[in-house]
Amino acid sequence: MRQKPEQKSFSLEEITKKAEIYCAYQERCHEEVIQKLKTFTTSQTVIDSVIVHLIENNFLNEERFACSFARGKHRIKHWGKIRIVNELKSRHISKYNIDTALKEIQDEYFDTFDLAAEKFWDTISEKNTLKKRKKFCDFFLRKGFESNLIYEKAIELEKLG
Repeated sequence: MRQKPEQKSFSLEEITKKAEIYCAYQERCHEEVIQKLKTFTTSQTVIDSVIVHLIENNFLNEERFACSFARGKHRIKHWGKIRIVNELKSRHISKYNIDTALKEIQDEYFDTFDLAAEKFWDTISEKNTLKKRKKFCDFFLRKGFESNLIYEKAIELEKLG
């Protein structure tokens, strides 16, 4: 039977340095950083002081995280507003920061949706138009786009052939 290895204890400076590196690598939300810090220490006062240090030195910024998250998920994964909002809420991001993040993608939102919709419509090989429309709608509902937007686009693409 294997024994659990001894938990190495880190000094406040070491934990702070590790947290800085962790935050510098990519944008993080407070929740992610707190979970990471819990792997280094069990003391809440140490975690709090490191979080304060990261915020004061601009390693941690929830608004910046929310905007970066929204841009990335929309541009790369083609997520809609509903999915982005739900994911940010699950990370305990404030409504103000979520609204700011959505403003970041509003200019390209409909263009991205149109391109993705047309591309996906052409890839569906279903002959039955109702089944094809259902596959199309289900796909974009999972991506988090608004249902009225999806249904209008499905009908438009159906008419085009």
